[in-house]
Amino acid sequence: MHLFDYLDSGNGYKVRLLLAQLGQKYDWTNVDIDKGETRTPDFLKRNPNGRIPTLLLDDGTYLPESNAILWYLAEGSRFVPATQLGRAQVLQWMFFEQYSHEPYVATPRYIVRHFPADHPRRAELPGRLEKGHAALQVMEGHLATRQFFVNERYSIADIALYAYTHVAPDGGLELTAYPKVREWMARVAAQPNYVQLLAVPNKAAAA
Repeated sequence: MHLFDYLDSGNGYKVRLLLAQLGQKYDWTNVDIDKGETRTPDFLKRNPNGRIPTLLLDDGTYLPESNAILWYLAEGSRFVPATQLGRAQVLQWMFFEQYSHEPYVATPRYIVRHFPADHPRRAELPGRLEKGHAALQVMEGHLATRQFFVNERYSIADIALYAYTHVAPDGGLELTAYPKVREWMARVAAQPNYVQLLAVPNKAAAA
């Protein structure tokens, strides 16, 4: 397999973390989104939506969307529950991550890290951070009585939510008020074969 990705992307990191924990070998190309490399004709043939991550499968199929890639890779493994309800609950949290979490936790981080202080998009930060705190409060309440998000077992629901939560302070979302979230993050980081967000994959084919 070949992962087209951007090293600073939490969405790409989800896939890299799962691949590491599955022990899967893969090739990797860094696609610089700040330089417009996802908008080139060659890349748009891989993913017409022009986004990373995009995974090239062994049969030549290109699979975009980070959470779809997680599901494809994890299906039948210990990272997806065996029960119908458990699988639905994993999807519940993955949908939450994309709709209620990622736009308000990940996007502020991108704005802060990639745009200058006088950029117009800085005006979005107060509203996004408010909704980011709302998402973190939902997570904090759920984790008040749980070790992990579904069935007391580490799953791709945890991977999906961890990717941007653990770097939320980069965008101005401090985690001091969320002790259960911080304890959960420590449990995720203690999982076997954990890799850090900015760790370049061993099997790297640099763009």
